Amino acid sequence: MAKSSAVEIEVGDRTVRVSSPDRVYFPARGETKLDLVQYYLAVGDGIVRALRERPCMLHRFPSGVSGEKVHQKRVPNGAPDWLQTVRVDFPSGRHAYELCVTHPADVIWAVQMSTVEFHPWNSRRADTERPDEWRIDLDPMPDCPFSTVRKVAGTVREILGELGITGWPKTSGGAGLHVYVRIEPRWGFQEVRRAALAFAREVERRMPDEVTTTWWRKDRDPAKLFVDYNQNARDHTIASAYSVRGVPEAVVSTPIRWDEVDDVEPREFTIATVPGRFAELGDLHAGIDDTAYSLDTLLEWADRDGLDAEGE
Repeated sequence: MAKSSAVEIEVGDRTVRVSSPDRVYFPARGETKLDLVQYYLAVGDGIVRALRERPCMLHRFPSGVSGEKVHQKRVPNGAPDWLQTVRVDFPSGRHAYELCVTHPADVIWAVQMSTVEFHPWNSRRADTERPDEWRIDLDPMPDCPFSTVRKVAGTVREILGELGITGWPKTSGGAGLHVYVRIEPRWGFQEVRRAALAFAREVERRMPDEVTTTWWRKDRDPAKLFVDYNQNARDHTIASAYSVRGVPEAVVSTPIRWDEVDDVEPREFTIATVPGRFAELGDLHAGIDDTAYSLDTLLEWADRDGLDAEGE
């Protein structure tokens, strides 16, 4: 098969060359690399807001999602001079300069590099060691139905309301739901994780038949939902809002309203359907940065429960 010609995409005041635009990335419906580019252009404001100034790991699929997946932290040599990066350091003593999105063209450049999924840190480059985002990951075990995910999400919203906190829900692009909360960047990763575990334990107290916080997967009841507090640990990342997932159906991790939780069908959100939804509703997370909340009460709960610095 002849190699398809490259195309140049105008993204604001920048131009990104996209090679192999006709390569099929998503075999379920035949969507191509160029279809992926057009999707990210359609949700540009949303994906940039979700990634802005965060260190970002790229999940690349050079031959499409049926092929090898590459987890890329470092921006390669030869990147355009307008692309911004942020240095992050690892416990091993090594470091990396990761993508730091500030412009829609940064996202399209990443797609040109065969990126499908964007996995940002929950901190920003102003201080990568102090998160400004707390992530509540509702992760159902294999025998846990989505009806339980919906029910637990209601309890999560109830507890957040009691704390005076607004949470911003989205589908995970998989089997669960995520709820994001903007927090004051006053605490390090261990304390944010400790607060997240205290919250998870409160959800478990209220729904002991449906929820578990048991850490080891082999020890969990397969019919329960795991509130994955460890997604707040340093260097742990999950797919951002508006990130496509690396599955043949091109499912998207999509912001939703709380009143949609009871009826939402996550598999219906794909690169074929989300652009129209975005055009109609705009970015449902547009207000997420308006208010940052304190973790003081959750850390008091952690003290009450005897959770140490490791959150155990």
